[in-house]
Amino acid sequence: MNFNFKAYDVIVIGAGHAGCEAALASARMGCNTLLLTIDMDKIASMPCSPSIGGMAKGQLVKEIDALGGQMAKITDSSAIQYRTLNTRKGPAVHSTRTQNDKALYSRNMKAVLEKTKNLDLKQAMAQELVLENNTVTGLIDDTGFEYSTRTIVIATGTFLKGMVHIGASKIEAGRAGEFASIGLAQNLATLGFNIGRMKTGTPPRLHADTIDFSKFNIHNSESRPKPFSFSTTDIPNPMLPSFMGNTNRKTHEIVRQNLKYSALYGGHIKGKSARYCPSFEDKIVKFPDRDSHHVILEYEGIDSKEIYASGLGNSLPLEIQYKVVRSVKGLEAAKIMRPAYAIEYDYVNPLELSAALETKKLKGLFLAGQINGTSGYEEAGAQGLWAGINAACTVQKRNPFLLDRSQAYIGVMVDDLVTRGTNEPYRMFTSRAEYRLLLREDNADLRLSRIGNDLGLVDDDTLKFCKEIAAQTQKEIQRLKKAVVKPTKTVNAFLLAKGTNQITNGVKLEQLLKRAELDYVSLKEICPPPEPVLERTEQQVEIQIKYEGYILRQLNEIKKYKDLEKINIPENFDYSKAHGLSNELKEKLNQILPNSLGQASRIDGMTPAAISVLMVGISAFQIKSNT
Repeated sequence: MNFNFKAYDVIVIGAGHAGCEAALASARMGCNTLLLTIDMDKIASMPCSPSIGGMAKGQLVKEIDALGGQMAKITDSSAIQYRTLNTRKGPAVHSTRTQNDKALYSRNMKAVLEKTKNLDLKQAMAQELVLENNTVTGLIDDTGFEYSTRTIVIATGTFLKGMVHIGASKIEAGRAGEFASIGLAQNLATLGFNIGRMKTGTPPRLHADTIDFSKFNIHNSESRPKPFSFSTTDIPNPMLPSFMGNTNRKTHEIVRQNLKYSALYGGHIKGKSARYCPSFEDKIVKFPDRDSHHVILEYEGIDSKEIYASGLGNSLPLEIQYKVVRSVKGLEAAKIMRPAYAIEYDYVNPLELSAALETKKLKGLFLAGQINGTSGYEEAGAQGLWAGINAACTVQKRNPFLLDRSQAYIGVMVDDLVTRGTNEPYRMFTSRAEYRLLLREDNADLRLSRIGNDLGLVDDDTLKFCKEIAAQTQKEIQRLKKAVVKPTKTVNAFLLAKGTNQITNGVKLEQLLKRAELDYVSLKEICPPPEPVLERTEQQVEIQIKYEGYILRQLNEIKKYKDLEKINIPENFDYSKAHGLSNELKEKLNQILPNSLGQASRIDGMTPAAISVLMVGISAFQIKSNT
């Protein structure tokens, strides 16, 4: 029976990182939105690492921010340490990472949700989708209450048939201590979705007062932390250190002797785990020659005694976990406040999705986050934003929101998922992005703010500022390409002091800036601009000039990529009649239904010869259709 008194445009199921971004995006775009969560006190929870960002993940967070999402702002409001990774390498792979007060992160996100116009926040467990003509029209919760809606975003994280494993113990849970979502998982299976099983895990939490931190190497926050959000002007919290130590041969031997008691190696877990983020048991088995592995201790909050023991994630019984932990130097007396555990959960094969993250089976149903086979808060948040925007676009009868691989890391991730699928937890890496020199952290707002503004998620002042930076950058680059420095005594003395060669003839400032020993700040001392430029402009000028050759090469590669993307594949194109394609490729093409020849080219197993066959087939189909 329908007791609902309000019809919604968008319902979001799950208030993790994906769900929060989805709900905020649709509400801010003007859609009446409902966000359902099993537990109102666990909104935007950080059940694993108390951190945001990292390699490639930092780029995702910056892009969420540039498009008008919330993650970066909440990160800055709860950060207790900032570090920039890969600073010894080029700017293409610089990535920001924070430690965060996890309780503060959750509380601050909840406060934003509660104050957002067009957004209702309710505690309920989704049980069943209501359908009409293969289109979602509503949702029934576990009490039988029915909600009416035009679109739904499912962002359930690890909750679909979630099963926590600690040794031989099995506990139905979406996370330790929280209900699993059984009814919705069964409903999706009944509807015919291709469902698989994945596994992830989390390390133990230790009591700070029982740790000898003097036995660990201290890692402090950067002295001048750079905020995650382009709009953040103040970092409010004290910065706390992290600590690095190592396991040892004794630790490894304890694990080897007790592998049969591990849920992972004892045969209790069937779900696929991630190769790139192995549990501690996995490390011991897969890297038998290693004498030690890193253990990183991080505070979970400013006022919390809980310490996150990164590197010690496992699914061993608690009594063995104690032996493992206390074998590490500095942890001899450590008390475990929360045990490590593994968790299995259902996911939907992302090949079931269109590029908008809408299911192909049911109209108006979007999936985001770990339900799509991904891992990580950042990957989830980015998908949530994408799905929430597209749900709103569906309601408002706008074209889908799509970014391609040349525009954003988010575009790379979504294209990977819907074109190649995944049979293990998907994580973003810089190596996945072909055009990463153009998709840097530092220019995310310059790349994407116009798109965010068009969607109504980025304000006009922000867009105006980005345009100012872009215009100022081009103007200053042109000045450096024209301005000539003469070989005066002062100039040459300065160059020698910087450890670079003197000049004997007039040299353009552009050429000097390309020297490894010099940066833009150096050039200002030799020949300052006629008017001061913003710090962001200085940064952009230096990167664009120093990496000009590489950037031009990537721009040429993007042009070729775009040419293939422009060749659309008709919706009713029959792959079975494309002579010359293998049956395997025909099956994949019929499953994925690529929008363009470019997307088809990225399907696993696709060859240049097969692309040529498709091109001929599409041309013949179009000629026949027009006659």
